[in-house]
Amino acid sequence: MPRASLEKQPHEVAAMFDAVARRYDLTNDVLSLGQDRRWRRRTVAAVDPRPGETVLDLAAGTGTSSAPFAAAGARVVPCDFSLGMLTAGKARRPDLPFVAGDALRLPFADASFDAVTVSFGLRNVAGTRDALAEMLRVTRPGGRIVVCEFSSPTWPPFRVLYTEYLVRALPAIARVVSSDPESYEYLADSIRAWPDQVGLARLLREAGWTHVAYRNLSGGIVALHRGRRP
Repeated sequence: MPRASLEKQPHEVAAMFDAVARRYDLTNDVLSLGQDRRWRRRTVAAVDPRPGETVLDLAAGTGTSSAPFAAAGARVVPCDFSLGMLTAGKARRPDLPFVAGDALRLPFADASFDAVTVSFGLRNVAGTRDALAEMLRVTRPGGRIVVCEFSSPTWPPFRVLYTEYLVRALPAIARVVSSDPESYEYLADSIRAWPDQVGLARLLREAGWTHVAYRNLSGGIVALHRGRRP
């Protein structure tokens, strides 16, 4: 797909996620071969939510990623810019306080959260560094960030196979299971264009986060990045 496909305006990206909301969780489960559940568990462990803490789950979609934080006793705020996702999530989890919000202009006061996390949503924001700086703003001093995002496989032969999967298999499977398969062509392209592990770690530091580190999952298909607000 041409790179022009990545030049979507925010309202176009929101509309894309509105279109896939109905079967979003099912599609992700199929496309990841069930690995998304493992990635979510690792993300929750990295955030390490504690009773009484307040956690911002950005790009929360339907709230699937938010539920484990609530189960751990934390107050979780699922936030997303797709009204379709929020509507689907509220219907499934009316107990969660879903909030509509733009990652570049979060509707929260400074130092509101003990932890902020975003899973598979940061690459869909127009300005990555600006979004990371905005997350820093709403995090309390000493608070933490965890970013779970697609990355670059560390073994070159596997990287080639993975790229072929993104180009050919992912859109083909999405045509069978997704409510809007064309959107997954854009998503596959966005994964290929995304910075690798070192590149995202650099952006976190440039945004002001300290103690930045990352851990590869599934051979580097996904990476968990962590940081602290000074």
